[in-house]
Amino acid sequence: MRDDVINILKNSDKALSIYELQDLLSIDTVSEVSELSKVLRELEDEVIIYHSHKDKYMMLENSHLRKGVMRANKKGFGFVEIDNMDDDVYIAQENMNGAIHDDIVLVEITSKMMLDRLEGRVLKILKRQVQRYIGEIQFDQNDVGHLRLDDSKIKLDIQIPRDKSLNAVDGHKVVVELGKRLNNYTYEGNVVEIIGHKNDPGVDILSIIYKHNIDVEFSDEVKEEVSHISMEVLPEEYQNRRDLRDLEIFTIDGDDTKDIDDAISICKLSNGHYQLGVHIADVSHYVKEVSPLDNEAMERGTSVYLVDRVIPMLPHELSNGICSLNPNVDRLTISCVMEFDGAGKQLDYEIFPSVIRSRIQMTYRNVNSILEKNVVPKGYEPYVKSLRMMADLAKILRTMKHKRGYIEFDIDEAKILVDQNCKPIQIGIRERGVGERLIEDFMIAANECVATHIYFMNLPFIYRVHEVPKEEKIRSFLGFIGTLGYQIPGDIKDTKPTTMQRLLKFLADKKEFKILSSLLLRSMQKAVYKPENLGHYGLASSCYTHFTSPIRRYPDTTVHRLLHTYLFDHKIDMATIRKWEEKLVYIADHSSAKERASVDCEREVEDMKMAEYMEEHIGEEYEGMISSVTSFGMFVTLDNLIEGLVPLRDMKDFFHYDEDHMTLTGEKSHVKYSIGERIIVRVVRASKEEKTIDFEVVRKV
Repeated sequence: MRDDVINILKNSDKALSIYELQDLLSIDTVSEVSELSKVLRELEDEVIIYHSHKDKYMMLENSHLRKGVMRANKKGFGFVEIDNMDDDVYIAQENMNGAIHDDIVLVEITSKMMLDRLEGRVLKILKRQVQRYIGEIQFDQNDVGHLRLDDSKIKLDIQIPRDKSLNAVDGHKVVVELGKRLNNYTYEGNVVEIIGHKNDPGVDILSIIYKHNIDVEFSDEVKEEVSHISMEVLPEEYQNRRDLRDLEIFTIDGDDTKDIDDAISICKLSNGHYQLGVHIADVSHYVKEVSPLDNEAMERGTSVYLVDRVIPMLPHELSNGICSLNPNVDRLTISCVMEFDGAGKQLDYEIFPSVIRSRIQMTYRNVNSILEKNVVPKGYEPYVKSLRMMADLAKILRTMKHKRGYIEFDIDEAKILVDQNCKPIQIGIRERGVGERLIEDFMIAANECVATHIYFMNLPFIYRVHEVPKEEKIRSFLGFIGTLGYQIPGDIKDTKPTTMQRLLKFLADKKEFKILSSLLLRSMQKAVYKPENLGHYGLASSCYTHFTSPIRRYPDTTVHRLLHTYLFDHKIDMATIRKWEEKLVYIADHSSAKERASVDCEREVEDMKMAEYMEEHIGEEYEGMISSVTSFGMFVTLDNLIEGLVPLRDMKDFFHYDEDHMTLTGEKSHVKYSIGERIIVRVVRASKEEKTIDFEVVRKV
C-alpha cells in the first residue's frame, strides 16, 4: 500500500484527502482504512508527504515545503541546503525556530520561487544531527559549568552540573553530550571526555578533530587483531604472486612521508615503447573483509593530514610498517604494468598480485633537483637514467591528457610549519615540481587502467566520478567576468572539458587569474565516489577510480579487494555480484562523507593556525590581492595564501556595494575596489579562537 500511496500522490496535480485516497485505492474495509491511516502517518513522520491544515496530503516535493540541512551563521541567521536545489533558502534569525547548525529541518519557502534569493522559515526540527559538542568549560559562582562552544555558529547555552563534569576545571576543553532541553536554546549537558587544557600544546587541533567526529585512538579489538599480523612477509605469502624483487623499483614521496602506498618502475621495450609499472601496497591482503580492522578502516574512510600530525586510517603498524613500501624490504603489492607508445597511447597492460623490494625511498625535493636543476644528490646516481625516462613519459602522458580536455587548475596550497609546541612559525606555498606531477600522471594512468578493465567486465565497482558542471553556473561565471571587461572569443556553447580549457587559457594572462580560476573551480561539482561510472570531468576521463592509495583511502582498499575477488580468485558468481551491488552503495556514500569531513577539518585547522600566526604580526604591512567583495567588506589574500577581511565598518568612507560587478565604491573619495586588484594592507586584528583575521587598507599598489 505504501508504494501505491506514493505513486498516486506523485501523479496527482492537487492535494488529496484521505477519502479521495480511499476511492483511488478502492479501499472499503475497516482494516484497510486503518492500514492507510498508518501508512500516511509513517510517510508524514519520514517527511516524504505533507499533511496540510486542510487535512489533505501531497508529496513534499510538490509542496512549498522542503527538507534540508541548516547552515547557521554566527550572527544568528542561516541557510538551508536542500537536495536537488541549486540555491539555498535564507532563514532570518526570527524564523530559525530553535534550529542550530547542522540540524535537519522542515522549511517553508515564503518568497516567490522566481526571486534571486529564496527566503523561508523553519517549521520543524526533524533531527538534531549533532549530539556532542566541543568547547571550553567555565564554572559560575553556583558551581554550574557553562560551555563556550568552539563553533560560534551554534547558539546554545549548555549548562553542566558539577556531578556531570568528570572533574573538569576552568579552561578544560571538553566533549559534552546534550541532556534534557530546558528551553528553546538551553540544554543540560554532561561531560563525556576531557580533551585537555586549552593552553596545552596541540589541544587546539585536537578540539577540531573531535568536533569533526574523527577518531584518534583505535579500539582494543583492532589493536588485538593487529598484534597477530606478522610485520614481515611470511614464506606462504609469496605464493601465487609474480616476483618483481629483481626489478629496479623505487618510491618518490614527500620528505616526511611514512605511509608509502605506491612504487614505480620503467623500461624501454625492444619496440621502443615505454613499459611503466605502478606497484601499489596490497592492503586488502592484511585488512580482511568485515574484520574489526576492516570495520574501523571503513568507518574512518580516510587518513587525515594536519599541520602537526597524521590521523591514519590504519594503525601505524600497518600504515608505516608492513603495508608501507619501505626500501630494502619485501612487500606485497598489486601491480598495474602498462605499455605506452611515443604518443602516450596505451597499447597493453597487465594487473596482477606481486611482491617487490623498493631500492630507494626518494623524495620530491631530490628528484626535482635532478630533473629541474641537473644536480644529482648523493645516492641517486644509479637512478638518473630511469628518472629522466619517467619524466619523458610523464610529459607525453600529460600532453595526451591535455588533448582530450584535462583541466589543469594548478591551485596553490598553503604549507604551515609549526614548532614543537604546535605554534606556527612559517607559512608559505607548497611547491609542486616535475617530480610531483610525474607521480600524479602515473597514478592517473593506473587508476584509469584498473577502472576501465573492471568496467568492461560489467561487474559491481566503485568509481571516482566528477560530473559535468551545471550550465547555469558556468553562464553565471561568464556573466561575472564579462562585468570585468573580459569577453571570451567565440561562443561558449557547451560545458565540455575542452571548453573549460579554452576558458582557463584565455584567463591565464589576466591579473586576476588566480582568483578567477579559483571561482571557476568552485562553480563546478565536487568529485565523489559512486558505484556507477559517470566519468571524471576534470580529468576528461571516461572511466576513473581510486586504486593507488589504499593505506589512506578506504575506496582504494575496496578496489583492491574487488581485484582479488574478480581477477585473482575468479569469484564472479551471482551471490558475489549481488553482495557487492548492495555493499558498494554504502561504501561510496560513506567514503564521500568522510572525505568531506576530513577536508573540512584540515581547512579549519589551517584557518586557525593562520590566525594564530597573524596574532604575532599585528601592525605589520603585507601586499595581497582582493579575492572577494561582499556587502560587509572585502577579503584580501596575501601572497602566502593567508586571507583576511577588510571590514566595511572600518573603512574611512561610506562605500556602495555593487553585487553584479562585485565592487565597493567610496561615496566621497570615489575610490573603487574590485576583485583582482593588488593592495597593501595592515594587520589590525587576529583571533586564533575565532579563526579570523582583519586588515585595513594602506594603499593600492
